[in-house]
Amino acid sequence: MKTREVADFFGSKKKLAEALGIQPSAVTMWGELVPQSRQYQIQVLSKGRFQADHKSS
Repeated sequence: MKTREVADFFGSKKKLAEALGIQPSAVTMWGELVPQSRQYQIQVLSKGRFQADHKSS
């Protein structure tokens, strides 16, 4: 799951952070990929538009 694609879906990194209840700086620190720990939250918030990556990291 790519950070940029998810941020675009929510409207911005700031709006993504607000949806997750975290600081925008935390989203910026993710880099290219959304951390596994946040992917399931995003899957629920996006109503399945984004699917969590089930690979072990």
